[in-house]
Amino acid sequence: MKKGLLIVLSGPSGVGKGTVIKELMKNENLNLSYSISMTTRLPRNGEQEGVNYFYVSKEEFQKAIADGELLEYAEFVGNLYGTPKAYVEKLRNEGRNVLLEIEVQGAMQVKEKCPDALSIFIIPPSIDELAKRIRGRASEPEEIVQQRLEKAKKEMELIPQYKYVVCNDDPILASDIISAIINRHMQI
Repeated sequence: MKKGLLIVLSGPSGVGKGTVIKELMKNENLNLSYSISMTTRLPRNGEQEGVNYFYVSKEEFQKAIADGELLEYAEFVGNLYGTPKAYVEKLRNEGRNVLLEIEVQGAMQVKEKCPDALSIFIIPPSIDELAKRIRGRASEPEEIVQQRLEKAKKEMELIPQYKYVVCNDDPILASDIISAIINRHMQI
């Protein structure tokens, strides 16, 4: 059995990664498994333990770091996020293509540890559109919105580190483009 791909999807907060991923996951031909990340942040409305994230305390997260159990980890707006290594490797060894939705800090760690990872950065049509999307969530105070926009500008400086860049002006089109990229790499 051929080992599955490790697909890293990054992009600024609010770019629509979740919407694009929902479309990708509908395509059974991609043989995708979504890697569930561990985080210390509180769940948003509608998010579920073990579906969206594994929600843990800072102490539990620090122990996972110390024990070398994370493929990558990063701090973002005061919260920690990371990818459980054993979970990802189990899926890949079963022939599944594993999709990681991670911040750029984590993507650079994965790239270093797994040079065969397929890296894709999703960009917004513009910073103004990104700001509109973040504010549209109505889940965070303006101070956090501003932090996310500043972070987005810094993240976009790392675009050259990614193999592919896809603009999410239309989530269906963006997912179709990413599907074509994944299909191509499945043939290699």
